[in-house]
Amino acid sequence: MWVSEAGYQLNESKDRLDLNAVHRWLATESYWAFGRSLDDVKKSIDHSLVWGLYSPEGRQVGFFRVVTDQTTFAWLCDVFVDSAERGRGLAVWALEIIRDEVLAIGVRRIILVTKDAHGMYRKLGFTPHAEPEKWMELTTHQTIGGS
Repeated sequence: MWVSEAGYQLNESKDRLDLNAVHRWLATESYWAFGRSLDDVKKSIDHSLVWGLYSPEGRQVGFFRVVTDQTTFAWLCDVFVDSAERGRGLAVWALEIIRDEVLAIGVRRIILVTKDAHGMYRKLGFTPHAEPEKWMELTTHQTIGGS
């Protein structure tokens, strides 16, 4: 567990997470996971590295998830700080720790996708992908072999 100068805590215990809060944030307040079911949130947590961000009073105010093979690749995703807590530098503080923890296990590349937080991620050393033309994706709403 890590504690900020203001008394916020970053904790990687899955048992401490407020699943209802995480689900509400992702399913109703995020643009990337809107409508995600509680079961999908639970399953994604079970198969990922996760951190909860907690106020000095102990209430969960943020969530961070990393999908990784713990060697070559990590995907930083589901980064969320409660709107009432934004603007205090909490995401940058937490993500510096998370970035360093993921790199310390030997991961060589961390990627992420963001619509509107490029400036924050630049502070952490992230840059646009050098070869975006090489990246492809397949999502479940696409049809195989067609458009």
